Amino acid sequence: MIVLKKRCLALLMALVLVLSLSAPALAAQTDSAVSSLEDTAVSAALAALEYGSATSVQYALWKDGEIILSGSSGVYSKSEDRALTDDILYGIGSVSKIYTTVAVLQLAQQGDVSLDVPATRYLPQFRMADPRYRDITVRMLLNHSSGLMGSGLAGAILFDDADDSAVDDLLETLSTQRLVADPGAYSVYCNDGFTLAQLIVEAVSGQDFMEYVRENILEPAGLESTFAPGDDFDTDLLAKTYSGSDPRPLPQDCLNAVGAGGLYASASDLAAFGGALTDNTLLSASSREAMAGPEYDRGIWPDDTLDLLSYGLGWDCVSFFPFSQNGIQALVKGGDTLRYHAGLIVLPQHRMAAAVLSSGGSSAYNELAAARLLTEALRQDGVTVDETLPALPDAQAAPMPAEMTGFSGYYGSTTAQYSVDVSADGKLTLTYLNFPQMPAQVFSYYSDGTFRDENNLSLLSFVTESNGETYLYQKAFGALPGLGVLPMSNYAAVRLPENQVSPEVQTTWDALATASFLPLTEPYTSQVYLSLTENAAQVSQTPQSVPGYVGSDRIVDAASARYELQLPGTGGRDGYDMTVREENGGTYLTAGASLYLAEEDAPELFTGSGWSYSTIQPDGYARWYRIGESASGTAMSVQVDGEGGFWVYNDQGHLTASSVLWDDTRAPLEQGGLVVFAGEAGSRFHLSFSR
Repeated sequence: MIVLKKRCLALLMALVLVLSLSAPALAAQTDSAVSSLEDTAVSAALAALEYGSATSVQYALWKDGEIILSGSSGVYSKSEDRALTDDILYGIGSVSKIYTTVAVLQLAQQGDVSLDVPATRYLPQFRMADPRYRDITVRMLLNHSSGLMGSGLAGAILFDDADDSAVDDLLETLSTQRLVADPGAYSVYCNDGFTLAQLIVEAVSGQDFMEYVRENILEPAGLESTFAPGDDFDTDLLAKTYSGSDPRPLPQDCLNAVGAGGLYASASDLAAFGGALTDNTLLSASSREAMAGPEYDRGIWPDDTLDLLSYGLGWDCVSFFPFSQNGIQALVKGGDTLRYHAGLIVLPQHRMAAAVLSSGGSSAYNELAAARLLTEALRQDGVTVDETLPALPDAQAAPMPAEMTGFSGYYGSTTAQYSVDVSADGKLTLTYLNFPQMPAQVFSYYSDGTFRDENNLSLLSFVTESNGETYLYQKAFGALPGLGVLPMSNYAAVRLPENQVSPEVQTTWDALATASFLPLTEPYTSQVYLSLTENAAQVSQTPQSVPGYVGSDRIVDAASARYELQLPGTGGRDGYDMTVREENGGTYLTAGASLYLAEEDAPELFTGSGWSYSTIQPDGYARWYRIGESASGTAMSVQVDGEGGFWVYNDQGHLTASSVLWDDTRAPLEQGGLVVFAGEAGSRFHLSFSR
């Protein structure tokens, strides 16, 4: 089911493949044959739809105070004959962070908040098990440089459930955590920082966050199609979402850390919101200038900023290709939930903004589609944007200095670990340890000190930063016909220091790293239960481990491992410490704020003489059961007494029944499968079995 350190596979592979651009890049489509802005929009939307295998894509272009273009591609639903109209809503994920940033800056304009004072001034109840937390400023929350580990979103990503207790519980969760870096040392993507910013808005304004947003952002900007989970709106307007090829739509997607990623909007509303950030509608000129500043440059960062990331305040990127190469500032924010994806680009100098939203797909594709719309709109205004595919710096193959072999070793990020071998003949071999199905990549030494692929289209180099850490730097350009160029220039991984542990301790963690663990602390409506089956569909070879590490965590002893990566950008996001304990005959893993039980320690489902029951205990933990021989081949009927639900999986980890997704009350059971009952403490599940 869930393997230790396993993440959403789409994210994993997207990051890993960044280092796999050894294949020749495709030529970018110039769209010279496109005759109109509308044609460009349709073409770009279709490309985003197809690349991301999305169900639907919606787009809108704002210019000089009005929406001048909007439209959709795909289908609203796989089973309903309903048109995709401009009022259809999508989750915008982390684009919600821009609304949070605007709220904080509004309060700063009023003199109620100062960006460069400790966050504790406004949240005196904010405490951590690390004295450095007192140095975290409000600015650091908005530019991702707080040093927080990342995402306290356990219990926040739900189906048709607006429960926001995860936000209420964040301060308690953080009180037991430490920082992974000195505040301000570097920027690494961090959701928890924006949840803290949301709490600051509430504490300073005295209003609920959405109440503040509606009164001070939505209403002044004339935005009528922007909502949050729990708001009073027609949820049937939400674009349908799906899991894989299953034609049944999923319940409402609710990310209840609203300030970090929980808003819904139409593309027109989102584009108009972006437009409102080109004048004084929401913020003063000085505040907007502050948002667009190079915040990434305050800490450790690669010298080359031609990447999808170059943080401002809230913004993912304040220097976006191809606009930045043409003297045009483009402000970009992407957003992803597990089901929805969003891209927003704002051109302040030209008073333009474009938004592209999708059910399924990818925020990166949506951002590129938005860039296509804006490029064509500029062209029609007489502004030419040079989209020439960038090239790597001029250099030639050359003999390698012998000392370069000293960079051989292990490198890691939160999602990938690599073995790097630099041989005396000038070859760098990169091996993916946790993705052994991926072939090793070979790069050759060049005169500028880089290692390049055989086509001279991507490069790697080693950079030792001011903090003493050695980084594996990557630079490459990917071209997506119909969308444009995807530039990459970032620290992909950091060298992992040698960490000697006993063979017994290493063996213990190696076994844990490949074991299956089952979540105990997620609500019964959690999307995690569906993610388990989506991950189970991904079959891979047994990963290799870095000696002394479990994933990217440094092993301390047989019971604990620490997350210590000093890696800016996204490669260092969402780490967590891990502890393991044996209790009541079971192995329990704590990772961040979540608790897991080893699958092998789940008891067998008891069928009795045709009936049994399961009760959620006072601890509130989910109750997992393995389906043994006695239950195999039976059909289980479930009656719930209280607030709860159940999920059933077969022996391949695929979901076969769910009261949450499909209102199931009955499920066939297969030997080797699993059943989980979850809900409020005291909820009782009455079970009957028949053949």
